[in-house]
Amino acid sequence: MSGRIFTVRLSEDENAVEILDQTLIPNRIEYLRLETAGQIFEAISELRVRGAPAIGVCAGFGMYVLARGMSGDLLPQLERAGEYLISSRPTAVNLSWAVNRMLDCARKHSGSHDELLSALKSECTAICDEDKAVCRAISENGLTLVHDGDGILTHCNAGALAAVEYGTGLGTLLLGKERGYNFRAYCDETRPLLQGARLTSFELSHAGIDTTLICDSAASMLMKQGKIQACFVGCDRVAANGDTANKIGTRSVAINAKYHGIPFYVFCPRSTIDFSCKTGNDIVIEERSGSEIKTNFFSQPVAEESVKCWNPAFDVTDAELITAIVTERGIARYPYTESLRKLFS
Repeated sequence: MSGRIFTVRLSEDENAVEILDQTLIPNRIEYLRLETAGQIFEAISELRVRGAPAIGVCAGFGMYVLARGMSGDLLPQLERAGEYLISSRPTAVNLSWAVNRMLDCARKHSGSHDELLSALKSECTAICDEDKAVCRAISENGLTLVHDGDGILTHCNAGALAAVEYGTGLGTLLLGKERGYNFRAYCDETRPLLQGARLTSFELSHAGIDTTLICDSAASMLMKQGKIQACFVGCDRVAANGDTANKIGTRSVAINAKYHGIPFYVFCPRSTIDFSCKTGNDIVIEERSGSEIKTNFFSQPVAEESVKCWNPAFDVTDAELITAIVTERGIARYPYTESLRKLFS
């Protein structure tokens, strides 16, 4: 498909959310048109659209699209639809944040049908535009932490594919490339869904960045060899104390980085910080089907059907393991109960 790749947008007729189907990358570039609550739910739950910021933007557009198809008293219908969409992925706070923001907007504009729809369109458009500006600011702040020629280890995907532009954890690499920085990116494959292999290596290599794909288990050896100067990850939820939920395997990267004296940076917007969540122990961790471990991307199962699987989608990295949390407002450092509140007071 020709033209610039986009992640998520409102269709021209405003009757659908259009998304890049990320389950097909890198082999195919295809877009989906989401018109119903069921289609939006499936796209989020099956990771066709993924990454905390992109999910939030998708949910914002989705609530507007669904409202356009409703008649009668919209607010109760929107509340039911919002609750349904939020249940598609419980860990990523941007999903509930965007849905609740749209619902708050609906409650404030309970006048005419046309007035409500106009307000909802403005709100979902603002969510999208804010994501662009926020990711740009996060990327700018991240550039202050690294140097030309640095080796950067990534885990999962937190680039433009996970947002609208630039992204969070990869935004600094993409912006740096535009400004002449020559980073060396080492991408964890990120089992079991291989977001690092399928998405991050695709995105960074197409941006012209020196990109090397590695098995998750090879990261520690690279650190020992001195090839990694920093670790960059995004996240799906940050607790008030700085504990961070991100794709499974992130905690292992942080522990290895701590042992080798390598800075471990988390990149996130304000919308991903959940001040109502005191610690990582309060974060609900999504568990997914064992088929993702045994059969995804394999021509035949790699384990017998009777073998049990445990497949948490995320783990929680302790605040003490995180060197800094990079946000659009600035860079927070431990203890995060103080620094995050100061940035977003």
